[in-house]
Amino acid sequence: MSERQGRITVMVVDDHPMWRDAVARDLAESGFEVVATAGDGDQAVRRAKAAAPDVLVLDLNLPAKPGVQVCKELVAHRPALRVLVLSASGEHADVLEAVKSGATGYLLKSASTQELLDAVRRTAAGDPVFTPGLAGLVLGEYRRLASEPVPGAAPDADEAKAPRLTDRETEVLRLVAKGLSYKQIAERLVISHRTVQNHVQNTLGKLQLHNRVELVRYAIERGLDDA
Repeated sequence: MSERQGRITVMVVDDHPMWRDAVARDLAESGFEVVATAGDGDQAVRRAKAAAPDVLVLDLNLPAKPGVQVCKELVAHRPALRVLVLSASGEHADVLEAVKSGATGYLLKSASTQELLDAVRRTAAGDPVFTPGLAGLVLGEYRRLASEPVPGAAPDADEAKAPRLTDRETEVLRLVAKGLSYKQIAERLVISHRTVQNHVQNTLGKLQLHNRVELVRYAIERGLDDA
């Protein structure tokens, strides 16, 4: 995390100027450093690449380029980026599409200012953040996808090539798949929050995955969430 001078850096993307300015102001007044804002998809991609924020607060309904495409492009460009979708839509299809494009969390615009501030902090820490009721939906979708065979895949060959994780990395991965936050995992295993983050980063590197969402799916595919 870049956290210039110890502060979490944030970029706000929304096509409504008054809403965008209000969110940016609330974040700045609460100690976050707002490094950029944007009002359309193309502008968002250009400015995010230049500003390199820790967290991107992103609306889905954008002119020029939809939010899910913005998310997909920016996460591919910089996998360490955390994306928190802030949308008026609670439609299941929108939530799942956002998560599949690389979003770390999804919050409805009906959330309070305090809920937004807390969500940005947790997103910056790598925790998945969802409006109540949506987390179960996302986990259920991953279970469904994990139960479907991948066309043309050779499971035995894939398993043979799978990287070997340490016992502790596997333990952390199992708890991530169960939906525990890094803080909860640290308390459960009696280790520091930083150590949990290091294990997750090492596991992402070994498995060639980009973010916690992909990590959860990997764990569910292997039944670790039931362990």
